[in-house]
Parts: sequence; structure tokens; C-alpha cells
Amino acid sequence: MSAHVVPLVRIQAEDFDTSAEVARLTRGRRDVGAVVTFTGLCRDEGGRLAALELEHYPAMAEAEIARIAAEAMDRWPLNGVSVIHRFGRLAPGDNIVLVVTTSSHRHAAFDAASFLMDYLKSKAPFWKKEHPRDGGDGGWVDAREDDEIAARRWERG
Repeated sequence: MSAHVVPLVRIQAEDFDTSAEVARLTRGRRDVGAVVTFTGLCRDEGGRLAALELEHYPAMAEAEIARIAAEAMDRWPLNGVSVIHRFGRLAPGDNIVLVVTTSSHRHAAFDAASFLMDYLKSKAPFWKKEHPRDGGDGGWVDAREDDEIAARRWERG
């Protein structure tokens, strides 16, 4: 990891501005040749879902995401990393997560963004509860098997 680059990690209830985050990572930088962004949105699950509620333990979640962001900086030659994850009650169409990676070359930026999202989908300490449109109890959502499989590709043997 570059000694002068510290990944930004924020967990917040408020929405985020993707353009502002990209500008923060690229402003005045002449060594950035690639910016990869990923924005995860709340789905309505075919019209069934009224809201998704995300809960977390603040210190634990921030520390874990900072740890994995630092690991991405160690694995790839990145110029910058931002990870913003929202919590609270989110409606379909709302932003949930933003990952921004910058590098001199696209492959590092793409791979690092994929690595971070695979971690966030399968291992990040968030708990998700569905609130169905019909008012019933949707219950807590388990990690999906395909997310777990995707995360395994990054394991070091």
C-alpha cells in the first residue's frame, strides 16, 4: 500500500454523492488512469419489498471494512479507495453502498473494486431485514450462496 494513501471508509445513514467521491480521489492527481465505481441499490424484489433495514455495530463494521480496504491497497497498485455503506431503513431505488477505486491502470481498479464488493456482500458485519409491501414480517436476510462463492476466489492459499 502506498504510504501516503489511506482508504476512506464511512458508514452513514445519509445518502452519498458519487461524483463528489470521484472528484475527491482524482482532484489534482496526474497519476490516475482509471476510476472504477460501483453503486449498490436497494431492489424492490419484484414489487414485494417496501424497504430494507440495515443494522450494524459501528466500531466493528468500520474497523472490518477499513481492514479489507487496506488489504485491497496491499494487493493492487491503487491510488485511492473509498467505501461508503449506508444503514437504516432504505426504500427500493435508494443507494446502499459505494465503492470507488483509482489506479494508474484499469485492471487493478476493476479487480480491487470487485474484491471489495465480494467482501461487502458476503462478510461485512451488517444485518439486513426485509419489510414486505404487504406489511408482513419479512425477516432477516442470510448471505446468498453465490455471494459466498464469489468471495472465495480472492482467498490466498
